[in-house]
Amino acid sequence: MDVSKKILKNRIYCRRKIMYWKARQFGLTHPKTVECSQILDNLLNRYQKFDQHVS
Repeated sequence: MDVSKKILKNRIYCRRKIMYWKARQFGLTHPKTVECSQILDNLLNRYQKFDQHVS
């Protein structure tokens, strides 16, 4: 696995954990949770594009 892909995968894992924590602390619709979810979406989109370019 490429180093940059590993880094991106790790960032996704960490951001997902943060989002779960924020959802439990503030609720699913709180702006902090939504912002974190949008960041995670962006990371997941980048990961998906990375896979499409490699295949």
